[in-house]
Amino acid sequence: MKNIDTAFRHVRGFTMLVIAGCIIISCFSVYKSFRLVSAMQGKIYILANGKALEAYSSDRKDNIPVEARDHVKTFHMLFFTLDPDDKAIEANIKKALYLADGTAKRVYDDLKENGFYSGMISGNVNQTIRIDSVLVNTNAYPYQFRCHATQEIIRPTSITTRSLLTEGSLRNVSRSDNNPHGFLIERWNTIDNRDLKTAGRNQPN
Repeated sequence: MKNIDTAFRHVRGFTMLVIAGCIIISCFSVYKSFRLVSAMQGKIYILANGKALEAYSSDRKDNIPVEARDHVKTFHMLFFTLDPDDKAIEANIKKALYLADGTAKRVYDDLKENGFYSGMISGNVNQTIRIDSVLVNTNAYPYQFRCHATQEIIRPTSITTRSLLTEGSLRNVSRSDNNPHGFLIERWNTIDNRDLKTAGRNQPN
């Protein structure tokens, strides 16, 4: 009986040890699984030219200055890049107006009413813009910005260079295909838009 009792205690102790070990291993496995899932959620794989490239996701607050500047730049590039083609003008302006509120629409309507776009088409004039700098204050919401740019108005006989300075604010909105950055320009205003120089163009014989 004494040997049976001793054997039972040994078996019971061994069984408890095995159970405790299984619990520890299970908890460790669950912990490592959660760590692995969390790490994988921070990775994005992009397929480019048949190769999987790894990218990393981050909180939007880390990217706000970059996205805000690009939003302002994209709006100005679309709004001020104009060719003597009504379809091209309409397509660019339509994309630009998704990125701003009614202040941009009013500027467009005023220019259209004053014959600005029809004059470009009839005069075979196109306009390009170079964004020199975009300053965004992300310390206070809505974010205030200023955009410095240079325009070139190319006519058949001359090229006019103009300076452009605008300001406004950025409000957060939902992202969409038409507004991938998730910002909306508000109270957009042109502070300065003046001629810097005009140069003649050589005409073909």
